[in-house]
Parts: sequence; C-alpha cells; structure tokens
Amino acid sequence: MPHDPVAVAAPPPPASSAPTASSAPVARSTPARSSPARLVLEDGSVYHGLGFGAASDAATCGEVVFNTAMVGYQEAFSDPSYRGQILVMTVPHVGNYGIAAEDGESAGPMVAGVVVRELSRVVSNQRAVGDLDQWLRTAGVPGIERIDTRALVRRLRTAGALRGTICGDPRRSDGDLVDLARTAPAMSGCDLASQVSPRRPGRFEEGLGAWAPAATPSGRPDRPLRVVAIDCGAKRNIYRHLVERGCEVHVLPHDATSAAIRAERPDGLFVSNGPGDPAAVEATVATLAEIAGEVPTFGICLGHQLLALALGARTWKLKFGHRGANQPVRNLLTGRVEITSQNHGFCVDEASLDAAGGEVTHRHLNDGTVAGFRHRTRPIFSVQYHPEASPGPHDSAYLFDLFVESMRQGQPLSVETWAQVQRGEVPTHRPPRGVASVPLATPIR
Repeated sequence: MPHDPVAVAAPPPPASSAPTASSAPVARSTPARSSPARLVLEDGSVYHGLGFGAASDAATCGEVVFNTAMVGYQEAFSDPSYRGQILVMTVPHVGNYGIAAEDGESAGPMVAGVVVRELSRVVSNQRAVGDLDQWLRTAGVPGIERIDTRALVRRLRTAGALRGTICGDPRRSDGDLVDLARTAPAMSGCDLASQVSPRRPGRFEEGLGAWAPAATPSGRPDRPLRVVAIDCGAKRNIYRHLVERGCEVHVLPHDATSAAIRAERPDGLFVSNGPGDPAAVEATVATLAEIAGEVPTFGICLGHQLLALALGARTWKLKFGHRGANQPVRNLLTGRVEITSQNHGFCVDEASLDAAGGEVTHRHLNDGTVAGFRHRTRPIFSVQYHPEASPGPHDSAYLFDLFVESMRQGQPLSVETWAQVQRGEVPTHRPPRGVASVPLATPIR
C-alpha cells in the first residue's frame, strides 16, 4: 500500500491510557500465539524458531538482508526502503522499548518480515503505546525469533542477500519452502517505488519538534523556500529536517511529470529514498533527465541513484548492501569523516558517473564505493546514505543546510561553502541568487 506523507503521526492514545514518566514497565509474557516457525533460504538453509507478529500457516517471501544498528528497530521496520525485504537485526534483544507513536518513518511496518534473536518479554518506555509483537500482527507482518542470527548474518555476508520465506505451517516441507523462496521475485529489476509512493500530491508541515538542533548554519530563510519532493518512499524525518529549516515541502508522486514539477515553481527539487532497483524506476529517471538541475536538486539514497541514472551513469547491486547506523563515510571535499545511517542494496558506478559529469564527493570507507556526488556545472548533489538518521548519528545533517544554501544562491556551491556549513558556520560568501559564486576549488583527496 502506498504510504501517505501527509499523515505525519499516529493519533495519540486516549488520555486515560497514555503512558507517563512514572509508568511502570509493561510486563508481557510470550504471546499465546507463539508456535514453531521456520526461515528458509533459497540456498537450502533452514532456521527453526518461534513465530511472532503475523506469523501463521501462510508463507511470506522477501529478500533477506541484515541491519547492524543497535537501536531504532521501529524506524527501520517502518522505512519504506525495506519494502519486499525480510530484515534481520544483528542486535540480539529487540522490542524492549516497545512502539512509540512519534517514531514511525511511515504509517506502519513496511518490511516483508522480521528476524530477531530474542523478542523482549518486557516493554519499558514511558513513550510506548504498544509492543512490537502486536504492532507487526496488526499490520500482517510475520516475525521469527530464537534463531542464531550470528550464523545467519555470516551466511548472508558470504553468499550475499538471499531470497527467503518465513512460514509457521508444519505441514509444509523444507523442500517446498526452498522452492517457494527460489521462485520469489528477485530484487534486481524490481520497481518497488511505485508500491510505496503516495498516489496524490500533498504537503508535509511537521518539524523536528523537541529533536530540533539549537541552531543550523543555514538559519531561517527570509521567506519560505518552496521544495518539491519526488516521493519514492520517503522517510518522514527527511521532510521534518526540511520543514525545520524553513522550507515548504510539496510532495509529489514518483511518476510526477516535469510539467507538474515546474507548475509548482519550486526553489529546489528533492528526490527521496525508496525501495527496489533504481534502474527499474524508469518514469522518475526520465523526468529527472529532463528537469534535474533547473533548480538546485538534492537526492538521498534511491534519489541519489536515480539522479546518477538520469545523468547517464549506471548502477549495480551490492553483495549484501550497507544497512546500519555505524557506516563510515569520508567527505572528499572537506576531508572530514562522518558516521552515517545507511540502507541500500545498490550503488552508483564511479567510472560512468565521471563520464556523465559527476564528481564523487563522499566515499564509503569500508569498501570504497561512491557515497555521494555533485555535478561539475549544475546545482545537483546527492548522497547514498541518510543524513536525517532516524535512527543514527547526526554527523551528516549539514547536508540539509547545504541544500538550503544552494536554493538561496540558485547555483552550485563552492568547496569553501561546503566546509563552512559542515563546520556549523554561516557561509561568509553568499552572493545574490544567480550571481556567479567563487570558483569550485580543488577538493581535499
């Protein structure tokens, strides 16, 4: 079901049941519905455990991937970028702080399934309005616990992401479930953005609230900056960061035409994260090929890949992807290292990006892959990771300030400005909109 970017938060619980700071932990025993379940992979591996959530006789298939974040399971499970995937959490204890109405990155769970070592029997969080088991069950998402997630992750790192199925039906043979996993759709060539993109235009007006920083280098613009967001499955916290910086965020579906975008008369264009193979999102790539760079353009994750494809670069599938809140990235323009939150299974090919006029601005330090780029002459830049975090460190939130500064100037930014904004400083050189800025300096290598 497409997610609705306008519905920014679940309704609060009734006042009589609202948790307070003095609320005691909510004890919860093993769900009565718990029963044996299996996770079966396409390579023939079978993992036995206990089902939770919506685990039942029905078998659920998806690409099995893993996330190394220590916290943030609700944000991960509700991230539309996980559409079609069964997510393994490497942290051994999941569900201990329950589900909070404010913490979802979409209207509900977006994963195909959940795999954990142990589901917490206690929810201890004064903000919690429910527990993980019930949240997944209500959404029809199966989970499995009590399996050796360390062994599973080792297999995924060795073999790469594998298709798999979660099933609680003891009557189905292992062989039958292996065959089912092997016939599940592969992620390569799969357009999943069309499944999670909103079907109608909308506005997003919620800021960061209590999580807002004390100040940002961009400050508040003299007037609201009108941002058109092409929503391929955006996380809400991305939009919150833009609103917090004085932007009017107008959300359009992923297949919006260039005419529809121009009709909004934007100061800037944002291309969101999302699931699936970027090369399969042909309608968005075609639109970006026509319009990207007419106004300052910023992309995150899938949006980064789509912008590269629109310029003429290629993308390729990583062996097991980058998913976690501890991924090191080096900003090649400033020399600084950022610890980032990431969730992607595809990457931009560097040689084709260079030939298309792109310059690598960020590099992943674990494997050297492209983690960000800018166009050499047009006001386009993007990153492969998630500067909004949620969950994760805030090292890269300056990228939203760079986008605001680019909209103010209406042109590419100098390396000097990149460095000042990343340090949290107000840019010292801010020419009038449309006036040539200082030359693009040689980046630090």
